[in-house]
Amino acid sequence: MRPYVVTDGRSQPTRNTLDLVTLVIAADDLPLTGLSPEKRDLMELCGPGALSVAEVAGHLSLPVSVTKVLIADLMDSGHVVTRAPVPSARPSETRILQEVLDGLRARL
Repeated sequence: MRPYVVTDGRSQPTRNTLDLVTLVIAADDLPLTGLSPEKRDLMELCGPGALSVAEVAGHLSLPVSVTKVLIADLMDSGHVVTRAPVPSARPSETRILQEVLDGLRARL
């Protein structure tokens, strides 16, 4: 039930440009008032620097699909911007997924 509540019942983000390695960067000058607790947590998490979608999902303990909806909402409101990682530094998706799984298992 929680993911349904967090995304206001939506299962798809408003933007389809987000993948696991897309970098999320918080805007400095916008107020956090009116944002849900999960969106505020996301903003605070990305405030010090860029994090990938997979990292954000892991830190927030939310499914990637839910995290993408939240990030897309924050992009629409101007609270975050996203960037593709540097192509030469982009690891394989298999390696990223394995690292995410290892990290999640380590937390349990």
